[in-house]
Amino acid sequence: MKISPLAGHPPTQAMLLDVAKLVTAYYAEIPDPSVPAQRVAFGTSGHRGSSFEKTFNEWHVLAISEAICRYRRQQGIDGPLFLGFDTHALSVPACTTAVEVLAANGVDIMLAEHDAYTPTPAVSHAILSYNRGRTADGGGGLADGIVVTPSHNPPDNGGFKYNPPTGGPADSGVTSWIEARASELMERGLEGVKRIPYEKALRAATTHRHDYLNAYVRDLGNVIDMPAIQSAGLRLGVDPLGGAGVDYWAPIAERYHLDLTVVSDVVDQTFRFMSVDWDGRIRMDPSSSYAMQRLIGLRDRFDIAFACDTDHDRHGVVTRSTGLLPPNHYLAVAIHHLFPHRPQWGADAGVGKTVVSSGMIDRVSAKLGRRLHEVPVGFKWFVAGLGDGSLGFCGEESAGATLLRRDGTAWTTDKDGIVLALLAAEIMAGAGRDPGELYGELTREFGAPAYDRVEAPATPPQKRRLAALSPAQVQCTELAGEKVQSIINEAPGNHAPIGGVKVSAATGWFAARPSGTEDLYKIYAESFRGRDQLNRIVQEAQVIVDKALAG
Repeated sequence: MKISPLAGHPPTQAMLLDVAKLVTAYYAEIPDPSVPAQRVAFGTSGHRGSSFEKTFNEWHVLAISEAICRYRRQQGIDGPLFLGFDTHALSVPACTTAVEVLAANGVDIMLAEHDAYTPTPAVSHAILSYNRGRTADGGGGLADGIVVTPSHNPPDNGGFKYNPPTGGPADSGVTSWIEARASELMERGLEGVKRIPYEKALRAATTHRHDYLNAYVRDLGNVIDMPAIQSAGLRLGVDPLGGAGVDYWAPIAERYHLDLTVVSDVVDQTFRFMSVDWDGRIRMDPSSSYAMQRLIGLRDRFDIAFACDTDHDRHGVVTRSTGLLPPNHYLAVAIHHLFPHRPQWGADAGVGKTVVSSGMIDRVSAKLGRRLHEVPVGFKWFVAGLGDGSLGFCGEESAGATLLRRDGTAWTTDKDGIVLALLAAEIMAGAGRDPGELYGELTREFGAPAYDRVEAPATPPQKRRLAALSPAQVQCTELAGEKVQSIINEAPGNHAPIGGVKVSAATGWFAARPSGTEDLYKIYAESFRGRDQLNRIVQEAQVIVDKALAG
């Protein structure tokens, strides 16, 4: 990847979003459904885009909201719908549009008190809390939810994702159905979309208020060992990155008596307080050292510090010993800590990882005697295992993870950056060493892997060719001088297509797949023999991908 000279520095004035123009484009620009890029398209989690590019406009939200209402009726989902939104400039307009459609369809909507921002994990927690002990035919109906967020994506992006009664991201069958109905509605000029004015929707008998914040905060002690953190007297720092959890951290500190400092509570839809990411764009990615310069610069003020992305489903952990901990490193440390410290988890509770996450997770899981469940990219693949308690911890290399409650039941079935941040403090409180130091101990036992992810442009047809690549089309018997042990296009844990290929040797591997939301392809690679071998793996992977993209 070519690193921008602006990476890690404050954005220039010219880079800042014109919020008024973006919101105007949301209402004024009409997407053309005959143009593939302007249609409704769910990636690994939801539909994302920018109103400037006609990829996230009012038409998209009207069509998706109506399609969700029809899906609910088809499935007999008649409980409340928990609706949250983050701090992106397009999130409030899109949430407003959704409320108009949901109310017109008679859906019981659960909006946050005082129209507060709502993190993704708080919505998942609310769905599961409501549904606990209920069944679809047991009266009262099951709840589901919508989160209006493009996650950590740039300020001009909007996003919309649906969480069914399982509480986590909808699976491909659900999103394909919603996507198809929404596209049909757009093709018919939105004919059949029900809608009432926003003020009338707010006054509807089916529109209710829900205290997401306190319901979530008061339950945190059932997933994280808060007394251990409090008694250790750790000095904690958190940067909400201007995201949806900005008002959650002070109540957490107050309720659990933590020495926790919020380094900034500023919400600014231009996100001008961020440092520029690797590619010269503003991106609220807590796993990027370029985007996290503010908190990294403050690391000596705290025993441990952390940040979350805009909807607070991703985490970043900053330690004194190593600075920003790469997500793969922290996932391994978290797994190593959790299973011995959660005696109520079932003996068969496994570890969930994606095919592009570090092999260190495999080694740690084997040491603990825990089953490894390896799935394609996308948190939706973990939902069932978290729901029934068969997976104790699930994580992605992109800094998204969650875990079971301390009693072995489901906490959230979506990613939870808040809990993963607090878990870092629990780990340090118990070990007396920060997660960076603990990862160093793991490398002395298992080796020190070098890991990289490379992104490059790819057109939609090229992405389709890469996603359909079969093992037979990958002509290689060696990888960086080692014999290839396996070439797969299905995940070992559930045999679902990974949307690309993974090639593995004894001490290194790579996986290549198209992005689900951007015109990019990604190569993930790892070597337990150092940076030189990793570079060879990446180079050889690029040759294979280039051949595939050339058709």
